[in-house]
Amino acid sequence: MSGETSAPGTSPRAPRPGTQKSSGAMTKKGERGTKERQATNLQPAAEEEPKNPEEYQCCGILETDFAELCARSGYMDFPKVVLRPRAHQTFVPSASISEKAALDEQRPSGSCSVNSLESKYVFFRPTIQVELEQEDPKLVKEIFIRGWKVEDRILGIFSKCLPSLSQLQAINLWKVGLTDKTLSTFIALLPLCSPTLRKVSLEGNPVPEQSYHKLMGPDSTIAHLSLRNNNIDDQGALLLGQALSTLHSCNKTLISLNLGFNHIGDEGAGYIADGLRLNRSLLWLSLAHNRIQDKGALKLAEVLRPFELTHTEVVERRRLLLEKGTQERLRSPSASRHGDLKTERDKAQIVGVSSAALSDKMSPIKAPKSLGKKKEKSGEVVKKEEKSGSGQSPTQGTLKKEDASKAGKGKVSVPEQKPAKGKGAKTGNKEKRIILLESELISETTEMVNPLLEPVAHQDGKVYMPGNRVLLHLNLLRNRITEAGLEGFLASVQYQVHLSRSTPTSKGPTGLLWLSLAKNYFSPQCPAYTIIQELMKARDPINKAKPREEENVALAV
Repeated sequence: MSGETSAPGTSPRAPRPGTQKSSGAMTKKGERGTKERQATNLQPAAEEEPKNPEEYQCCGILETDFAELCARSGYMDFPKVVLRPRAHQTFVPSASISEKAALDEQRPSGSCSVNSLESKYVFFRPTIQVELEQEDPKLVKEIFIRGWKVEDRILGIFSKCLPSLSQLQAINLWKVGLTDKTLSTFIALLPLCSPTLRKVSLEGNPVPEQSYHKLMGPDSTIAHLSLRNNNIDDQGALLLGQALSTLHSCNKTLISLNLGFNHIGDEGAGYIADGLRLNRSLLWLSLAHNRIQDKGALKLAEVLRPFELTHTEVVERRRLLLEKGTQERLRSPSASRHGDLKTERDKAQIVGVSSAALSDKMSPIKAPKSLGKKKEKSGEVVKKEEKSGSGQSPTQGTLKKEDASKAGKGKVSVPEQKPAKGKGAKTGNKEKRIILLESELISETTEMVNPLLEPVAHQDGKVYMPGNRVLLHLNLLRNRITEAGLEGFLASVQYQVHLSRSTPTSKGPTGLLWLSLAKNYFSPQCPAYTIIQELMKARDPINKAKPREEENVALAV
């Protein structure tokens, strides 16, 4: 037994110094952990403050702008923006553009079955595929959305971020579940995009109202439009034909139109043919895989050769010719001078001025200054009427200058009053005339001539137009055309071939260069079909280029 006694109220063993230190550290760590938890709980409350999407300024990078606008709109599970996969490269569709490089580095060298299985299902996740120009994320030139429903909120976000893409050229929406409402929203955002946007593809998106014709409005800049597999019937074809051209309006921007895999019949083909009568911009048309029979085929073939104008078209043509004649008479200096003299005489008679006073006014003899000042007051009323009149031509530049000086100074000088022998007045008129003629020539070259003003032929009291020779490509594959419909196309092709041979050096439209009538309800050995193929083979520029290439290869060898 040791002689040492423990102090009262104390444990027999004193605690170890290390143990006491560690317990103190543990209590401090626990307190710190609770404080950190409280801090972390408070931080999201500060971050979850609502942000207005309107305040965000897009930077031009679609991946960044789309993600930020989705987050600000409260849309958390949004699709990622990825590069469009190509045939020669392996690609993970779920990875965004910024994550792609990191994933390539982390990918194992050997093929793994788990990764391959996961990539199969990842492929079907909603994504926004893009093609870039020169691998620059700011230069998005094409957008592809495939197989997932595009709602109003996605289109609302697109309306904010797509205008910042300065190089956007095409938008492709394939089976995205468009409705009449979302289609109208999509059409409304197209004018906000860059003017470089020329191609729109809406395939596999049938809507009940079939309002696809709104994409071909007068203010539309779309040059290439694909509407395949949209269940478009004859009523939809009527709207599309009216969008191509009517008696008073015509689409001038659309170059190619794809209407394949729809439900267009004879009536709808007739509506499309009516649209081609006065349309002079469409070069490429596909009506493959539809329900067109001989009646619709004959309507389409009729437009490609001289056709008879209807009564309303003849009346409109006469009205346009009268307008053109009036404009030409107003442009010619002699006609405008006689017209101005006539208007001045009429105004003088209304005011009560005698014909002698009017002849004194237009005579080239100069009057003394004293007489000029006296006559100035008597002729004040006449000049006020001339100032308010609208029948003055560009040759009366001195009278317009006089009116300007009246408004500025409140008095008239006698030399400017007489448009007779002043050399300065003549040179000013000539300059104005030259500028006016130049501006008219520029406007004539830039504006498209109305097809109703084209040269026509008169026969048996009827007016015939030369037909549409602007359309170069027509695809009628897999319809229901028989040999009766082939006869119409044979007549049209023979007419265009004869016309091009008779005027080989003429500039302008050449007519059809490619016509597809295969897989219809006739035998491939049909005589009419064989003749059409031989004639079109000689006109096809691709077949013409092959012999030239072979000759060049032979010469090189």
